[in-house]
Amino acid sequence: MVGKTLGHYKILGPLGKGGMGEVYRARDTTLDRDVAIKVLPEDFATDADRLARFEREAKLLASLQHPNIGAIHGLEESDDIRFLVLELIEGQTLEQRLAKGAIPVPEALDIARQIAEALAGRGRSRFQAVGHQENEGKRSATR
Repeated sequence: MVGKTLGHYKILGPLGKGGMGEVYRARDTTLDRDVAIKVLPEDFATDADRLARFEREAKLLASLQHPNIGAIHGLEESDDIRFLVLELIEGQTLEQRLAKGAIPVPEALDIARQIAEALAGRGRSRFQAVGHQENEGKRSATR
């Protein structure tokens, strides 16, 4: 996959692999920025359930907006390969950090706080979005 071009994204190197896909660092040649590309594995490309899960993942990510949650830039297809275009976040993964040994309590609390803020922010922003849509409907109905 390294060196291949998907749409206008040039695959630069691997970042990780999981149950639902492989993640690569890629260069967005249109906007001159690095992004993360999550590719749906070839084995899953014809599986309707896996495709649906991949699309649900994209929609869920698109509904999240918080500084502690990476953004999604798109769900795309090129050369029969489905992939997500994601914000590239530099730094070590939690797995890499844990490999160095136990996390001191103050650092663990900071990580937990960031996760809690992201989850709380998602709940508020989703509620606000629903409230905003409902209010918009009421305003337009009274015009």
